[in-house]
Amino acid sequence: MSAPARVDSSLLGRWWLTVDRWMLAALLVLLALGALMVLAASPAVAERLSLDSFHFAHRHLAFLVPSLFLMLAVSLLSPVGVRRLAMIMLGVGMLLMLTTLIFGFEANGSRRWLAVGGISFQPSEIVKPALAVVAAWLFTLQRQSRGVPGDAMSAGLFATVLLLLVMQPDFGMAFAATVVWSAQWFLTGLPLLWVGVLLAVGISGLIAGYRTLDHVQSRIDRFLDPATGDTYQIDTALSAFSSGGLLGRGPGEGVIKAHLPDAHSDFIFAVVGEEFGLVACLALVALFAFVVLRGFLRLQKEEDLFRLLAAAGLLTLFGMQALINMAVSLNLLPTKGMTLPFISYGGSSMLSLAVAMGMVLALTRWHVRPGYWP
Repeated sequence: MSAPARVDSSLLGRWWLTVDRWMLAALLVLLALGALMVLAASPAVAERLSLDSFHFAHRHLAFLVPSLFLMLAVSLLSPVGVRRLAMIMLGVGMLLMLTTLIFGFEANGSRRWLAVGGISFQPSEIVKPALAVVAAWLFTLQRQSRGVPGDAMSAGLFATVLLLLVMQPDFGMAFAATVVWSAQWFLTGLPLLWVGVLLAVGISGLIAGYRTLDHVQSRIDRFLDPATGDTYQIDTALSAFSSGGLLGRGPGEGVIKAHLPDAHSDFIFAVVGEEFGLVACLALVALFAFVVLRGFLRLQKEEDLFRLLAAAGLLTLFGMQALINMAVSLNLLPTKGMTLPFISYGGSSMLSLAVAMGMVLALTRWHVRPGYWP
């Protein structure tokens, strides 16, 4: 099928002319690399669990196809369509989060997952991108419609989501949501006084989590002083990086990954280091940076406040999640169960990120009249 002509005024034609094809290409590369890395990292994990060697690889590929379809389909939407989709996702996601508190199953000290038909998923993953878009819309309402308390409504919505996350508890996701929402508020022209208030609240929340939750305290203590507990997981990850050296041991030749817990999910970056080396790790970091910086570059001349705030929030979420995952693998942050976007195994995370980046592609499309090249 040939590419649409420049004068094509159909939906696909306008999409092809206005979408950021460089960002789209980078996201497709990330999806392909994710399939490759899960295929390389998951057999050892599956065998330790007495499962078929390619159990996780098959499940990952089963989620990859709908994720790709979702990302492309969402990228066709108008800004109004993106907003409506986000509102539906937010409503359904918050309802499912409430359901999780009652019927969800507990793992690692948290009740975050629902199991349906043998498939577990994390409802808060749906809420993450939706909150960024709806908050952007509310912030915009305050500045474009007189008498609409958009900032207060956004703050109330954020506080509600934050409460649901803390009740699970999921302080990592709560931190991510706080950073994204605060960044959006800052972009609207947040006074420095409120910046200080937000920082104080954030620090107070971290202290409260440390003092009230044993597993949070344990992770932070082991990060600050490895002698206080078991550091096998992070020690094994660092050994994997060391084993890979500059160019890696080769595809499928990793040895340490067989002993690394969560090698296919939270610590898949260490498998990249062992099998493909430091050069590949730096290339992957550059690829994530390209997606984020390319997105912000497209927003430099954006005059629509909703597009600017929504896309900026989603890009911040995407970049921060990648940064936290890689920093944890390198022992630069305490361990946190956060996937590497499009690379790690995880169905609900992949679907959520596909929708989020589909929204970014939709919101960063050029504004042109049908039949004209941007």
